Amino acid sequence: MSPIDQGVVLITGASSGIGRALAVEVAGRARALVLVARRADRLEALRAELAAAHPALRVHVFGCDVTDRAQTDAMLASVEAEAGGVDVLMNNAGSGDLAAFDLADWSRIEQMIALNITSVAYLTHRVLGPMVARGRGGILQVSSGFGLTFAPGFAAYAGTKHFVTAFTEGLRLDLSGTGVRVTQVCPGPVDTEFSGNIGNFTGMDAPALVTISAERCARAAVRGLDRGRALVVPGLLMKIMIFLGVRTPRWLLRAFYAPAGRALRRKQLSARSGAP
Repeated sequence: MSPIDQGVVLITGASSGIGRALAVEVAGRARALVLVARRADRLEALRAELAAAHPALRVHVFGCDVTDRAQTDAMLASVEAEAGGVDVLMNNAGSGDLAAFDLADWSRIEQMIALNITSVAYLTHRVLGPMVARGRGGILQVSSGFGLTFAPGFAAYAGTKHFVTAFTEGLRLDLSGTGVRVTQVCPGPVDTEFSGNIGNFTGMDAPALVTISAERCARAAVRGLDRGRALVVPGLLMKIMIFLGVRTPRWLLRAFYAPAGRALRRKQLSARSGAP
């Protein structure tokens, strides 16, 4: 039996994109949903939608910045009091940045590290003890294809996702035999607000051929957790691309990406100067 079924499922970054799609995907199965994001108004709208579709479902919403330790602790204390603890944690909240590292804004990088790394590790650590004690639970890390590869313009972002990959793989080994499932999903481009929030100065979007919907990503992620899979890469084409990428010698990837890195730097400097 999946820990989602009749469980308390906490989803971070639930106000839009993959997080919202995850909430819709598991709403008919969970006993209670805990929706966490900074945009509380969107969470309230989602709560009303889910309550109308699933009258027996309890939905708790928290306008919480998970990079703030005090807010996170207060949120988790409320969840314990109101819902009886977390059965499944879906670490979905995250941010990205597209820039040559030396040209990037440090405050943006620092916030990204706090959200993509520190909050993921902290939330996981806080909820794991009770799961292990019960012998049942689930952790879903929503990562990125960049957790398995690299590319120019994404040094810091890909670095945060490589942490999630190593962290999740090690965590699975630590929890072997405890009854707690650990899964990470590493999608390629997903049609969400994320792509518009990374500071894309190139004027180019990800190819539609490899872009999937948030709903498709959420379905694949939940199915992977249900089956206890370690790694989920949604989309056949992206599976093939990542499979080839991780098996290509790194020296060849470096040589392939180097011209793109030089072009990206020129584009960013041009965008900064306002040149056409």
